[in-house]
Formats: sequence, structure tokens, C-alpha cells
Amino acid sequence: MSTANDNPIARLNYPTARFMISAPTLALCPDDTGAEVAFAGRSNAGKSSAINALTQQNALARTSRTPGRTQLINFFSIMNDESRRLVDLPGYGYAKVPEAVKLEWQQHLSDYLRGRFSLRGLVLLMDVRHPLTEFDQMMLNYADKREMPVHILLTKSDKLKKGPASATLQKVRSRLKEWEDLVSVQLFSSLKRDGVDTLSQKLDQWLHTPE
Repeated sequence: MSTANDNPIARLNYPTARFMISAPTLALCPDDTGAEVAFAGRSNAGKSSAINALTQQNALARTSRTPGRTQLINFFSIMNDESRRLVDLPGYGYAKVPEAVKLEWQQHLSDYLRGRFSLRGLVLLMDVRHPLTEFDQMMLNYADKREMPVHILLTKSDKLKKGPASATLQKVRSRLKEWEDLVSVQLFSSLKRDGVDTLSQKLDQWLHTPE
């Protein structure tokens, strides 16, 4: 007897992604229905570049040196369907702003990750040369408390030769072994588009909502 799980998951067309809205707080986010996947990472981890590579758009997720823009939670719909969303969370770590402002950003991140019920998974971006920073550990702890799956992109893999990049991949997997039921890891290069298909397949699983 066949079941619904026997059916292949429909592939989503990420190049159709369109900007929906920017929200400064959880309360101003779109309705908490449907399914969404959030992208998070330090300001220099290549988050915007990864989203642009996934969607094959040059400026869907805009990079900016202006702290005001990086405070916002940005939502993008897929295939003209606002019930399936990509979410670009504020970058963290390098903006030259007062400590009180950074703490406020961190609180908004915490509110979103803990209180957003439509959030199906977190894509956590780490520079392959500097993985598992304090920020990364904080995000993993948030996800662990919610038992939410995390897919790690070790970005800028083109900056390393194949051997060192693969060694870093194995090292990160080893260090996260206690979370292996929730966490998956891959190498990723926005510049060369390496790993885009693996990422899109993971997102298809998370964003799939049975009819």
C-alpha cells in the first residue's frame, strides 16, 4: 500500500522569489501561517550572496553597510505563494552601533526564533574558514530548544582547496555529532554556485506543505 510519503516532494522554483515585507519586530511580521525557512549568519558569512545564488537574482537580498537595513527581518514569497517564504534575518557581529542596539537586535532574533510557529527550519551560514563562532553556537542553542532542524552552509568554500575544505566539513560534523538528528552540514560557494542544488532540496523538504 502506498502512502503520501511515497510521493516525491515537488521542487520549488526559487528564482520566482519576490520581496514581501521588512519587519523590525516579531509583532510586525506577516501572518504566522504556512511555512518559512530562515537564513541566519554573521554579517560577513555571505548570507545575502547565498540567498541571491539560490534565487538566481543579483540583488534580491541586498547587502548593505548601513546598520539601519540590517536590523530588519526580510520576507520573500516563492512562486507567488505567500504561504511559502524565505526569511533573511539580521546579520550580526560587525555593525558599528552601540551595544544597546546590538542587544535589541539579539532580542528580536530570539523573539522570532522562539515565537514563530511557521518556521520549519534554519539555514545557518558560517564562513568555512571561521566556523562555529559564539554567534553560531547561540543560534544552534535556540534551535535545539525548539527541536528545530538546522542546515549549515560552510560558505566561501572556493577560498580553500578541496582537501582543507573537506577536512573542515568533517571537523564541523564531528563537533556537532550530539545534534546530528537535527543538524546537517554542507560546503557552499555562492561564487561558483557549488551546493545550490543540495540546499534547494533541503528547502523543498522543509517548505513542503501537503495539500
